[in-house]
Amino acid sequence: FSMPLLSSRRVYTGRVVSLDVDTVRFPNGNEGELEMLRHPGAAAVVPFLDDPDQADPRILLIRQFRHATDGWLWEIPAGRREGDEPPLETARRELREETGRTAERIEPLIPFWTTPGFTDERIHLFWAAGLAEGTTAHERDEVLEIHEVRFSEALEMIHNGTLDDAKTVIALLLADRRRRIA
Repeated sequence: FSMPLLSSRRVYTGRVVSLDVDTVRFPNGNEGELEMLRHPGAAAVVPFLDDPDQADPRILLIRQFRHATDGWLWEIPAGRREGDEPPLETARRELREETGRTAERIEPLIPFWTTPGFTDERIHLFWAAGLAEGTTAHERDEVLEIHEVRFSEALEMIHNGTLDDAKTVIALLLADRRRRIA
């Protein structure tokens, strides 16, 4: 069952998101207004510096300043889609822009809804291997550091609360599962 959209009114258009007020009919027949942040979608990638099937491979993590948290977050390379760009291409582009690396191999993990109560943002998760070095191309608002860490250290960072970015937690746990069943 999909909710019929009765009307939609654009309230704001920004560089990253737009805000609509949608009038919808819910599955129970009631009607209501919902504020929806529209987002083009994003991709994020776990970059393995070593063979992912190695006992404790190294990965790249980014430590990035995020205004919304008023501090630094540990993350994997990620960013929003540009136009109709396929998520795989977004992952390749963001890996290159943020870390300077290109990947010989990129495999999908899963896509997921970030916060479906108020946004249509969907992030596609990937893992990458066979990395070659290149040059970064950070955007003006990207303040970040690139760090090499052992996969086990990244998992420990999740468990001790040092790494608490949702897309990164999900991607690392899925990559860990993939490594265990590969």
